[in-house]
Amino acid sequence: MSQDSTKQLTLFSLVLMIFTSVYGFANMPRAFFLMGYGAIPWYLVGALLFFLPYAFMMAEYGAAYKHEKGGIYSWMASSVGPKYAFIGTFMWYASYLVWQVNVSTTIWVPLSNAIFGRDLTQTMTYFGMSPTKWLGILAALWVLLVTFVSTKGLDKIKQITSVGGLAIMLLNVVLLVGGLIVLALHGGQFAQPINDGLRTFAVSPNPAYQSPLSIISFLTYAIFAYGGIEAVGGLVDQTKNAEKTFPVGVTISAIVISVGYSLGIFLMGIFINWEAILSLPAVNTANVTYIVMQNLGYTLAIGFGLAEATSLAIGMWVARLVGLSMFLALTGAFFTLIYSPLKQLIEGTPAGIWPKRFTETKNNMPAYAMRFQATLVIILILVVSFGGDNASALFNKLVTMTNVAMTIPYMFLAIAFPFFKKKEHIVKPFAIYKSYGVSLVASIIVTITIGFANIFSIIEPGLAKGYWIDTLFAGGGPVIFAIVALLLYHNYESKQNS
Repeated sequence: MSQDSTKQLTLFSLVLMIFTSVYGFANMPRAFFLMGYGAIPWYLVGALLFFLPYAFMMAEYGAAYKHEKGGIYSWMASSVGPKYAFIGTFMWYASYLVWQVNVSTTIWVPLSNAIFGRDLTQTMTYFGMSPTKWLGILAALWVLLVTFVSTKGLDKIKQITSVGGLAIMLLNVVLLVGGLIVLALHGGQFAQPINDGLRTFAVSPNPAYQSPLSIISFLTYAIFAYGGIEAVGGLVDQTKNAEKTFPVGVTISAIVISVGYSLGIFLMGIFINWEAILSLPAVNTANVTYIVMQNLGYTLAIGFGLAEATSLAIGMWVARLVGLSMFLALTGAFFTLIYSPLKQLIEGTPAGIWPKRFTETKNNMPAYAMRFQATLVIILILVVSFGGDNASALFNKLVTMTNVAMTIPYMFLAIAFPFFKKKEHIVKPFAIYKSYGVSLVASIIVTITIGFANIFSIIEPGLAKGYWIDTLFAGGGPVIFAIVALLLYHNYESKQNS
C-alpha cells in the first residue's frame, strides 16, 4: 500500500475515530449519580479549559514526531529532557496499573448484569468473607488469566473489542431515543424536576457533593471523561489535508463530545429521580450505569401500558444488554492495555534503565515484564480490597484513584508544550498555536485546570469527610510512582557515568 493511500482519513472518519477513543458511555450515568444536572456545567468547563486546548497540543506533537517509536517519551525528551520525559512517561504507565486494579475489580459488575440482569457482587459473602474480599480474589485471578493469554501473543480479543464498541454505540442511541419517547409519554414531565431554574444546574442532589470543595473536585471526573485524546496525535500523518482537516476535526469532536455528554446527562433526568433511585445504599459508581439503563427499560415499558412484571423483565434485559456491552468492551481494552503501555515504556525509554530480562520478548510480547507487572497489580488489588471498606466505598475509592493517576501525566505533556514550541530545530509540519505566547497561555490554562482538579479531588475526602485513607490512596499513588521513576533514572545515570 502506498503512503498516499494511507492518508485518506476524511473529516468525518477523523471525527469518528476521535469520538470512539475519547467518549465513554459510563461517564454520563456516573456524573448524574454524583452531581445530577449539576454535572453539565463542569463537563462544559472541562471541554473549554482542558479538552480543546490539550487536543490541539497533541495534534502538534503527533505531527512533529510521527516517525518516532517512543511515543510520548520521545515528545517530552526532545522538548524538555530525558529525565523529565522518563518521569512523565513512567507516571503515565503507572496510571494504567491503577486502571488495571480498578477494572479488574469492577468488571464483575457488568458480567453479573449480563448474566443475572442485576448487580449481585455486593451479596457475595461465601465462607464468611465480605464482598470486597471476594472481588479482590476474582480480580487477582482475572489479571493472572489475561496476562497468561496475552503473553502467548494471541490477538483474537480484538474482535471482542469491536463488538463491544458497536454495542456501546447502540446504547447511546437507546438512551437518546428512549429518553425522548419517555418524555413524550409523560407529557413533557421530567422524573428529576427542574424547579429552581439555573440553580438546578449548579446544585447536586447528592449529599456528598454539597460543599464547594467536593463540587470543585468533580472537575477531575469531567477531565477524565475527555482522557485519551493524546492517542489521536498519531493520526495526523494519516489525515487528508491535515493542516486544515485536523484542527477542524478536533474542534468538531470536542463540541460533539462535550454536547453529547451534557445531553446524555440531561436525558437521564427524564426517567430517573435521584432521590427515589440513586440515593439507595447499594448504588455506587461501578453499578450506576446498569441501574440507570434498567430504569429506562422499565419506565419505557410502563409508559406503553405493559404490566408491572413485564416491565421489570424488560428493564432486566436492558441491564443485561448494557452489562454484556460493557463487559466485552472492558475485556477488549484490558487485553490491549495489559501489554501496550508496558511495551511502549520499555521500547520507548533507554534500554539501560531496565533489567535485561524486562527487555526480552517472546511472541513479540515482553513476557517477563508482563508477569512482573501482574504480580505488582495483584499486590495492589489485595491491599485495596482487604483494606476493610464495603464494596460501594471500594468502587468509589478506585474510581477516584484512577481519575487522579490518569490525569497527572497530562500535566507533564502540557508543561512540555511551550518548550517544544521554542525548539526551532524540531520540524513542525503544521501549527495550530501560531505564536509562542498563545501556546504558553494554553499550556498554563491546561496545567492549572488539571492541577486544581486533582488537588481538590485528593484533599476533599480527608478535609470534608475525614476519610484520610482515601486521600492517601488518591494522592500517595502518583507520589510513590514519581519516586520510583526518579530512583530508576538515578540508577541508570549512575551506570552510564561509571
